[in-house]
Amino acid sequence: MTATQILLLGDLILDVPDADHWLSGLAPTLRAADLVIGHLEVPHTTSTEEVPGDVPAPGADPAHLDALARAGVSAVSMAGNHMMDCGDQGLADTMAGLDRNHIAHAGAGPDLATARAPRLIPGGERTIALLSYNCVGPELSWAGEDKPGCAYVRILPEDGGPSRPQANLVTIDPASQALMEADIAAAKGKADLVVVALHKGITHRPAALAPYERPLSAAAIAAGADVVVGHHAHIARGIEIIDGRPVFHGLGNGCVVTHALSPAQDHPARAEWVERRKRMFGFEPDPAYPLSPFHPEAVNGMIGQILWHEDGRIETGLLPIWFEPPGRPVMAGEKAGDVVAYIRRIGEAAGLPPLQWHSKDGVSFSLG
Repeated sequence: MTATQILLLGDLILDVPDADHWLSGLAPTLRAADLVIGHLEVPHTTSTEEVPGDVPAPGADPAHLDALARAGVSAVSMAGNHMMDCGDQGLADTMAGLDRNHIAHAGAGPDLATARAPRLIPGGERTIALLSYNCVGPELSWAGEDKPGCAYVRILPEDGGPSRPQANLVTIDPASQALMEADIAAAKGKADLVVVALHKGITHRPAALAPYERPLSAAAIAAGADVVVGHHAHIARGIEIIDGRPVFHGLGNGCVVTHALSPAQDHPARAEWVERRKRMFGFEPDPAYPLSPFHPEAVNGMIGQILWHEDGRIETGLLPIWFEPPGRPVMAGEKAGDVVAYIRRIGEAAGLPPLQWHSKDGVSFSLG
């Protein structure tokens, strides 16, 4: 039996036309894998409802979920700060669209119990469990006993206020961490491999990890997670190996093409955020990237790669990707070495333990 190849994608936002085109630079690689897990950042719905609590993202065309399936995406985490931006209907439409395309999903649902439940995914004769948690708020997006929303881990801000994406989030709420740990332990009893997706971290800032990120990831591994994958920052982060288990602290963007971050728009809250985030995080987007106007270093991206061997051994690696103007992701090709050097450098800058990097074929890299 050959190893099962699992690929891990960062944030997915496809709210401009021709989703197949924007995914086409990655699709052949994704379709060749046994399982592809991405993070669905925004609802896919025709609902125009806007829920307060964060700068609202517009709903993407539900048909773009069909494009994700055609590109090879087989599962998505859903717990994030924008999943409830179009209200309960937006979430319901998104889940229906994923089900229509046979894309497994975890982390959101009509109530908290459903949102916290692991999604069990067949992997040949073995089973993979996917869990997903929003660590950044806003609290209005969180599911309740009878309230639709996302699973979450409460992170307490320095100012003592509610959890919200742009707060200085520093301390893990112990009770909330304990619930996550119980979920992971329960999933471990049902599956052979447990993947935990955490929507976490500081947006748009190279290298930096918030104080809670490494402890929370380590707690997930200690509870039984085999793989921890982070997203939300819209820029890549470093990689850490804990007890032989990988933690991708931030995959950066998987495929993000949107008009919602353009300064040329008539939505006041979004236009204000476009300018405010540049001041907050000290960057000016490259004008060549109007559909993906992130930090200039965000062009360095990766697809996480897990080779899950028959004996249970996990081999960790990555596939470097690059974002070509105006925001389309492609396999890095001749830029692969530069991308890996960047990811290695930001990991060291964040104080992560050094890793050994091995180029297998100039395209994929293993580490340990």
